[in-house]
Formats: sequence, C-alpha cells, structure tokens
Amino acid sequence: MFFSTVTKHMKVFVIAWVGQTVSLIGSGLSSFALGVWVFQQTGSATQFALIGLSALLPRVILAPFAGALVDRWDRRWVMIISDSGAALCTILALVLLMLNRLEVWQVYLVAGFNAVFSAVQWPAYTAAVSLIVPHKQLGRANGLMQFGQAAAEIAAPVLAGALVPLIRIQGVLLIDFATFIFGVATLLLVRFPKPEKAARPKTGPSSFWREMMEGWNYIISHKGLLGLLNFLTLISFLWGMVGALIVPMILSFTSGKELGAILSTAGVGMLAGSLLMSFWGGPKRRIYGVLCFELTAGISFMVMGLRPSFGLIALGAFSAHVTIAMVYGSNQAIWQSKVPPEIQGRVFAAQQMFGKAAAALAYLLAGPMVDRVFNPLLLKNGWLAGTMGRIIGVGPGRGIGLVFIMMGMIKIGVVLAAYFKPNIRQIEDKMPDDIKIHSQIALSKFKVDLHAGSR
Repeated sequence: MFFSTVTKHMKVFVIAWVGQTVSLIGSGLSSFALGVWVFQQTGSATQFALIGLSALLPRVILAPFAGALVDRWDRRWVMIISDSGAALCTILALVLLMLNRLEVWQVYLVAGFNAVFSAVQWPAYTAAVSLIVPHKQLGRANGLMQFGQAAAEIAAPVLAGALVPLIRIQGVLLIDFATFIFGVATLLLVRFPKPEKAARPKTGPSSFWREMMEGWNYIISHKGLLGLLNFLTLISFLWGMVGALIVPMILSFTSGKELGAILSTAGVGMLAGSLLMSFWGGPKRRIYGVLCFELTAGISFMVMGLRPSFGLIALGAFSAHVTIAMVYGSNQAIWQSKVPPEIQGRVFAAQQMFGKAAAALAYLLAGPMVDRVFNPLLLKNGWLAGTMGRIIGVGPGRGIGLVFIMMGMIKIGVVLAAYFKPNIRQIEDKMPDDIKIHSQIALSKFKVDLHAGSR
C-alpha cells in the first residue's frame, strides 16, 4: 500500500504535496472570485474568457526559459520563489480592490503574472518528484499530484461560491494569500536532494541559450520520446476542443443547474481516477496505461455527443475524467524514468509548452468552427439533418455533438496509430531507465531533515 511507505520513503514528497495542494485550492478560489467580478463588471463572456487566455499564453511563451532556469537553480527554491511571487500578485489585487481602484485590465495582468510564476513552478515541482520519490512509486506520486488538481477543481468553485456572499471577494483573496504562505512554509520545512550530474562531453562554454535547447535536443534524439510528445500534443488539442465546447453544448438543451451537476460529475470522475491512481500506481507497462485510457476517453467523447441527454453526457464526462489521472500518472512516470534528472526541467517545460499551445489553438478554432460550419449543418433544414441528424438529432447544439463524436473517433484513431508505432509502444524497452540509477544514488545520500530545509 502507498501510505504504508510514506514515513519511510515519502515524507518529503507528502509534506510538499500537502502544501502545494492547499495553495492550488487557494489559487482556484481567487481565480473563480476574480472571474465573477469581471463578469459582474462587464457582462461580457469574451472579457471573461480573456482571463483564461491571460493565464495560458505566458506559460506557452515562457516554457523554454522556465525549463532552463529550473535546471540551473535549486528546484525547492524555484517553487518557494514562484509561490511567493504569486502571493504578491494576490495581495496587489486585494489592495486595489479594497481601494476601489481595481480595473478589468489589471485582473488580466494579475492572471498573466501568476501564469509567469506558474510557468517555472510546475516544471520544478514535476522534476523534483523523481528526486524525492522511489522509482517504483512514481505512478502513485503522480496520481496524488493529479488528485490535488482534481480536489482544487471540485472544491474551489463550491467554496468560492459559498464564501463570496459571506466575506466578499476581498476575504477570498486573503484566504488565497494565506494558502500561499502555507505552501511556502511546507517547502521551508524540507529539502530536496540535488540531481546527480551525468558526465557529458563538453562542446564549448555553457550558455543559457544552449541550455534552453538541450531539453528539446534530448527529446528529438530519442524517437520514442518525440513520438510520445507528438501523440500527447494531438491529445491536448482534442481535449481542448471538448473543453471549449462542452458548456455551450449542455446549455443548448438544458439549464445552468444541470450544467453544474454535469461539471460536478466530471470533477468527481477526475477525483475518483486520481484516488485510484494514487493507490494502484497504474499498470506495470505504463505506455499501456496511456494508450488504453486515452482510448476510453475517445469512446467517452462519442457518448457525450450522441444525444442531448443529461444522463449520457454525465456518464461520458465522468468516464472521460476518470482517465485523466491514469494517463497523466502513467505518462509522467515514463518521462521521469527516461529523462536524466539534470535536464528534466527543460524537458517538462517543452512538454508543457506543446500541450498548452495545442489547447490554446483548439480554443481559438472551436467557436468559429462550430458557429460557421457544424451547427448550420444540423439545423432543421441543414445539409446533414436528414442523415446524421436522424442519429444524433437536429437543432441548437447538435453541431457540437457531431464535433464531439468526430473528436472521439479521431482520438481512437490516434491511439491506434500510436500503438502500431514501435518507437512509442516499446518506449519502456528501448530506452533505459535513466532516473533509476540517479534516484538510487540521490536517495541513498539523502536523509529527511524537517528542520534543515532553509539551509
């Protein structure tokens, strides 16, 4: 069992994980509250959506720089500085709000600067896991990290919705600041082992720009990792399309109450998958965990698009979100095992950059594609009303249902194509576990010292 090994091997990870999970929930509280404030001030869905774009673009643009910085610096201090910077952003928004001088454009800036700090925080956190967690426990540790994200997605909107009427947005921002302080405090209580530097031939003086490219060069020099990255980028695009369109599809035939129930069901599915991954650790062949659960997600997409039915969409959303932790945990364990610790920050930053860029592209394309192409095809007199419309129905939102079915079919095709590519299917056999030796060395030198973290 996972938790029976915590005191022996995992204490540092669990302490850091608790702090980061609490901080993540606090960030979700403030994001929800500020989003509500922007919508109340403007009444514009577009301006509301710009908050998400402001929080996404810096992570895409800064990913190469962030990865190089993470590998140059102590990863624990990168996380401390990132949490501290995000806390200052929250305090700035709180002060402006209390002075009645907060503007909508300032909320975009706060979201953007928070994303800047997040751009370095997440690669540092992910890369640190392989140093403080035994090799065999990587899948479970990644499941716990996904559990933290799932808990934040479920708890933050509910808590924020209950707290805003009681303590107003100012109180919610103050709670977020307190969660950042808690996250920093937990990191100060522990220390991380430093990655063992592998002996590499020197081709010239070290430079920041050359270091930035080293992570990408490592990926393209290993066909299995490059193929897996391409696969994950396509998957991120398909998930982005579904994420951008699920709310309009549900609201096309039902009310906000049912929308909330379906989104909550999806969150519960993500939480359940995270718990299962935390205890199970995923299949022994991790690539099968990635492929099999993405195949399940593709079928779930098709179920959601089949009919304008609360039950079908809730079922599809639940099952699709169960797979997220399984795929994430299995995938991250592969990368953490195959990539040398000293360049993991750069490699994970590149992985994040491609995934976020694909999701952003999906968000930009989804609306115009549905409004101009797919929805007109499945209106009462549309070109597909007499054919596809007899199967999935006609009327508002049915074009989105068709997109969901298409995205599910494409996802299934992408999974099958990946399975039949030996470089991807056999990645765990063809590439040695680089991290296994490094982590054994680091863990053998490393003793948990709860009072030495700030040295």
